[in-house]
Amino acid sequence: MSTELDFESRLNRRTILTGAAGGVMFSGLVARLVQLQLFEGERYKEIANENGVKLDLAPPVRGAIFDRFGVRLASHRQAGRISIIREQARDMEATLAEIGRHIDLPMDERQRVMQQARTQAAFQSTIVKSELTYEEFARMTLLAADIPGVHADMAATRSYPRGRDFAHVLGYVAKASSDDLARLTENVSPEEAALLSRLFKHPDMRTGRSGIERAAESWLRGQPGFRRLETNAAGRVIRELESDDLAPTPGRDIGLTVDAELQRAAIERFGDESGAAVVLDIETGAILAFVSTPAFDPNDFVNGISYADYNALRDNDRSPLYHKAYDGTYPPGSTFKMVVATAALEAGIDPNERVYCNRYYRFGNRTWHCWKPGGHGAVDMHWAIKGSCDVYFYDIARRVGVEHIADVSRRFGFGQVWDLGMTGGRGGTVPDDAWKRKALGEPWYEGETLNYGIGQGYLSTTPLQLALMSARIAAKGRLIEPFIIGEGPRPDKPIPDAAPLDPDHMQRMMDGMYGVTSEAGGTAWRSGDLGLGGPRLAGKTGTAQVRRISEAERRSGVLKGDEIDRRLRDHALFVAYAPADDPKYAISVVVEHGEGGSSTAAPVARDILATAIRRDSRAPARWQQTASTGASGRSGGGNP
Repeated sequence: MSTELDFESRLNRRTILTGAAGGVMFSGLVARLVQLQLFEGERYKEIANENGVKLDLAPPVRGAIFDRFGVRLASHRQAGRISIIREQARDMEATLAEIGRHIDLPMDERQRVMQQARTQAAFQSTIVKSELTYEEFARMTLLAADIPGVHADMAATRSYPRGRDFAHVLGYVAKASSDDLARLTENVSPEEAALLSRLFKHPDMRTGRSGIERAAESWLRGQPGFRRLETNAAGRVIRELESDDLAPTPGRDIGLTVDAELQRAAIERFGDESGAAVVLDIETGAILAFVSTPAFDPNDFVNGISYADYNALRDNDRSPLYHKAYDGTYPPGSTFKMVVATAALEAGIDPNERVYCNRYYRFGNRTWHCWKPGGHGAVDMHWAIKGSCDVYFYDIARRVGVEHIADVSRRFGFGQVWDLGMTGGRGGTVPDDAWKRKALGEPWYEGETLNYGIGQGYLSTTPLQLALMSARIAAKGRLIEPFIIGEGPRPDKPIPDAAPLDPDHMQRMMDGMYGVTSEAGGTAWRSGDLGLGGPRLAGKTGTAQVRRISEAERRSGVLKGDEIDRRLRDHALFVAYAPADDPKYAISVVVEHGEGGSSTAAPVARDILATAIRRDSRAPARWQQTASTGASGRSGGGNP
């Protein structure tokens, strides 16, 4: 009996203990569930969502660039491309070899794709080739279904519809290099730097490398957004979720002052010659044409140019990569004589005073020659400008002095780097005693002023500066600031502080330039008629030496044309404005190694000016005619 009671007692104790333990465990479980559900539910919900939803960076659409009349110069187009997913391809090397049997895919490109694919997750896509031709895309679309891991699709790519026409102005975009990333992430917060680094790793993202594309990068780029992607535990994308609230902000458009058709006509007029031309609106300072020829095709750089093609551009002796109109510096030659004449008038020299030219000018133990074999005889300032008499300008330059010529030069805009909102730009050299002591460590010699008087020696100018000089003369000395961005991020830099030029002095320069093209004895009288049934141009020729001519060569005859290597031939220059009786357009033309300003450069300038007048290239621009909005309806927000 007692045994049964002891057993029941022990059983009851075990039951109580077990129940108590179970109750404690259940209470703890309930408490934990309450904590998870009520107090930590939101945190774990967020973690669960992060594990299941991935925010993939979405690049913005880059802003477009237009000419003054709304012609697209830089935009986007759809282009075929082919990609590969390493996980799905049974053998990467064999798959790329198979692709190479159907499209052009050199071995170095295959190696690049394999190397890039190894740095990514196996399920991520790697671009094999962009910019497929129509035939390549059609072929690969059919074959992709039978090649595991290969996909053909269309993607937006930066496009330059005018090709080479605006290569140096627009520049180009390309995939961001490590140097680009270092530049783009300077002076930004760590968070923004990290975002930009992620953004520019996207296969569709490009950054400006030169020209306006680089200088206006932040304006054109826009702001990235995100795409919501549902993923599994391994990170594989299952589907894309609604993401309108996270959409990227497109970049802003830019409107330029240039006339695309005038630019094309100017380039065609140069033919096979190399050189530069700048056309300005005299009233506003707007650049209507900014030509540097030959040029490169910026479309070739968007997805990477081959070493062979780049080396061909780099080694071309006509420098297609070089922006001659903005970065090129040349001796202005006789186009500079209006500056010297202006300095002479300011110094009190009588414009009616005559200087006798018998072909040469003696100073010290040296002889300076005039270009005209028989000399010009006795000439005053007007005749010296229209006949381009070197002896006259040797004489007045020496009498005026280097310092005053340099001062007037700067007031014309020489020596100034004009910030146009694009990469590049040079100021050339306006020499004086201080410059020479600093640059060469020696004083200025009076004989060097004679070379200065005819636009030679240490003096160097840009085609933009020469066009600005012509515009200043035609505007009776009014200060003019050149610009090329009409709608968009124009540089916020004031015009240099320079005193206006005397209108009466400028009228004398205008009379002299009209004599060049329209009076007997003018060096470019054949080019004065614009062929428009009335309007004429006024201008000045220039021939800039690139080598020294020896006395022996002068006696035997100066070598020209095919008698001398092209790189040793003189540059041909011409500056002008038109119409002569009501100036609207100013121009400068430099034909590299073209030899004669009157025979080579003047006809080019005449035909470009005639096109500008015929087209009315300075007519109100698109942003002046309508509200300041981009073609896509986005606010331009630029300076007027």
